Amino acid sequence: MESKLFPFKVALNTSTLFPFKLNVIQQVRIAAEAGYEGIELWMKDIETYLAGGGTIEDLKHALSCANIEFINAIAFFKWADADAEIREKAFKQAKGEMELLTSLGCKLIAAPPFGDVGTVKLDEATGYFEHLVVMGREIGVEPILEFWGKAQKLSTLSEAHYVLETSSIQNTKMLIDPFHMYIGGSDFFRLKELRGEQIGIFHVNDYPPIPEIEKLEDSDRVFPGEGIAPSNEIAQTLYNIHYSGYLSLELFIEDYKGKSALEVIKHGLQALKNSYSIN
Repeated sequence: MESKLFPFKVALNTSTLFPFKLNVIQQVRIAAEAGYEGIELWMKDIETYLAGGGTIEDLKHALSCANIEFINAIAFFKWADADAEIREKAFKQAKGEMELLTSLGCKLIAAPPFGDVGTVKLDEATGYFEHLVVMGREIGVEPILEFWGKAQKLSTLSEAHYVLETSSIQNTKMLIDPFHMYIGGSDFFRLKELRGEQIGIFHVNDYPPIPEIEKLEDSDRVFPGEGIAPSNEIAQTLYNIHYSGYLSLELFIEDYKGKSALEVIKHGLQALKNSYSIN
């Protein structure tokens, strides 16, 4: 029997746990129990926890006790909006969130094309992203460029790659998600044009053959290996371009049919490793 290699680290995006309504401490503990090495927390969950009386110190302690790395925060600020006033507010929001994150040891924050970006030129978006990265690096948190398949701009791998390649700042990174590649019409072959160090995090999920692309929603995502995504080919490409970072399971399934949170993410971890192992 041919042995396979799994050369990546594994993380859990806590969107996968949303139906269970766990707080961030519970999310951290259960992800570690299931065997994940890293975790992506959502800013809204952190803020809810703090507003309810939780503390930065307790969350930091939970991460330490669980021996799990807080690799990235999922946040939504309109850094690339066409309106200058909205962008300015977004940068202030991002600054506050990154200052909070650095106190938790988180090194990355997602920067998707949230807001009114339809009329923004790619070169303009590059400038806005540069401003965000400079600010983040001064704080100690690296913004990573995310593209969304249904966004009016920054909807494809090619557009995100253009921003990174034309930026005057060295070593900028992007977040890649096969679901967004698929619904945005990105060519998976173009992953081969990247350098491994240009990828901050790679989200892992799968998608079904139906409904058609135009009707697919986040909640239609399925576990790796249960859809039609070319997962094994993606894994081989990531390995060939020397990406050895985190693969992070990100699902938005709304009903797990009676399975417990632990059962769900253990299954997800095994499905991830099975689908992204290489020959």
